[in-house]
Amino acid sequence: MDHIEELARAFAHLPGIGPRQGKRFVFHLLASPPEERKKFAELIASLGKGVRQCPECLRFYNGSTALICNYCSDNKRDDTQLMLVEKDQDLAAVERAGTYRGRYFVLGGVLMLTGKGAIREAQLLETVRRRLTVGLKEIVLALSATSEGEHTVDHIRLLLAPYRDKVKTSLLGRGLATGSELEYSDAETLRAALSNRKET
Repeated sequence: MDHIEELARAFAHLPGIGPRQGKRFVFHLLASPPEERKKFAELIASLGKGVRQCPECLRFYNGSTALICNYCSDNKRDDTQLMLVEKDQDLAAVERAGTYRGRYFVLGGVLMLTGKGAIREAQLLETVRRRLTVGLKEIVLALSATSEGEHTVDHIRLLLAPYRDKVKTSLLGRGLATGSELEYSDAETLRAALSNRKET
């Protein structure tokens, strides 16, 4: 068994990592002290023990005792707004911008133009139904300004069509450049995109 190749292939399964980068990670680990490699392995092995998925917004969070994450348990947040984001990193970027104080839902991915990809459709519809009972008035579609993000937005619009008379949907406005991912947008850009969001 070729351990170098096998580990390189495992790294290559990570988002944005190709075979060359995977191999680079392996050789970096081989050059590291054994105790560093051991600590790295322990962190990966114990990841599932100290991290939970929030049943409300579906983001991952640290906490072995809290039943829901700190954003969902915060009763000072605005129940009239629900922001849909692709991934946990996007939620973190919005929080860094410090403008939005509503609720979140993590879609867990985007839909590709090729038909690949998936989002948490059933959970989204259940969340919208539940949130409507506590005063939901606006759903903010905060997806990346990419072709996949736009395709996903179109699909979500169709999903939410039955609720059009009960809740408005809005898109992030000017400030987010075409082709840019939410995760990598700076706080000022996100603040501008949020304050300039438009109803769709």
